[in-house]
Amino acid sequence: MRSLRAGRLTYVVLALFTAGSLFPLVWTAIAASRTNTRLAQTPPPFWFGGNLGHNLQVAWTDANMGVALLNTVIVAGTVAAGTVLFSTLAGFAFAKLRFRGRRLLMSLVVATMLIPPQLSVVPLYMLIAELSWTDRLQAVVLPTLVSAFGVFFMRQYLMQALPTELVEAARSDGASSLRVVWHVVFPAARPAMAVLAMLTFVMAWNDFFWPIIALTQNGSPTVQVALTGLGRGYIPDQSVIMAGALLGTLPLLLVFLVFGRQIVGGIMQGAVKG
Repeated sequence: MRSLRAGRLTYVVLALFTAGSLFPLVWTAIAASRTNTRLAQTPPPFWFGGNLGHNLQVAWTDANMGVALLNTVIVAGTVAAGTVLFSTLAGFAFAKLRFRGRRLLMSLVVATMLIPPQLSVVPLYMLIAELSWTDRLQAVVLPTLVSAFGVFFMRQYLMQALPTELVEAARSDGASSLRVVWHVVFPAARPAMAVLAMLTFVMAWNDFFWPIIALTQNGSPTVQVALTGLGRGYIPDQSVIMAGALLGTLPLLLVFLVFGRQIVGGIMQGAVKG
């Protein structure tokens, strides 16, 4: 069997794409290490300065970044765990269980993806105000514990990766529904669950639209809400804003560095199984 080998052109193209992908992050770090006056000059700086530590300290203090990072970890982690759990259960039901109205319900789930989120802001805010959840983390967590995309994603994966015969064999052996889910569905869906968890965590971490409505900077802010406090003033300090953006990005990079290999390995494992 002939093996495929990458040529020089492949490495050049990959290097260019890698440099283009890393440039925004690198320039954010460069801008965070400069002064506001230097950033306003032409041409802009393209190398690091000596104010990175000072700007990070100012951004950490002014934006109350410690509390914001903790709140965001709680929100993003809870939303990712809830979305993966409920989407896997619903995806299994739509993929392998037979019940009346299954196609109609799945069509309704997919149709909700077409509804702009802005349309639900007013009734959702009225609901959390009625429950006295304003400026509390549950106001951000509970409305996003299940996503239509997650249900559709897990359904499509389980239709291919989970043989119906395996579920029927577990039923024939006397396994209960909970045992089937725990010992059959979850192991088969593990690669897709890892991918969905990563995507959901990143989306919840970067979410700005609903948290800025439900939370305040002085109450229980997430990172994106806390960063809005850095842009205030007659002349906003862009270097401090970039330092805050860098602080809010570093945890995501850390998560990917730690779990990136497992996620990529899970994707490849799922591809081979499929």
